[in-house]
Amino acid sequence: MSRKGNCWDNAVAESFFHTLKTELVYQTTYETKAEANQSIFEFIEVHYNRKRMHSANNYLSPVDYEEKMLRYESAA
Repeated sequence: MSRKGNCWDNAVAESFFHTLKTELVYQTTYETKAEANQSIFEFIEVHYNRKRMHSANNYLSPVDYEEKMLRYESAA
């Protein structure tokens, strides 16, 4: 996150929150805050970081991309 009113400073965060809202929050009705917290946690940790492909990561999930980069660095 960055300077107030400067969307270019936090474009990555804005993109993530857009994805979170459109793929999960706007599609779900939560009965409690705890239910919302659990659902959002699972979306981020299970789907977004481990399964969802990202064009910025050469169409790999963040976890797969990080593992690939660690293998590349250790081989160099």
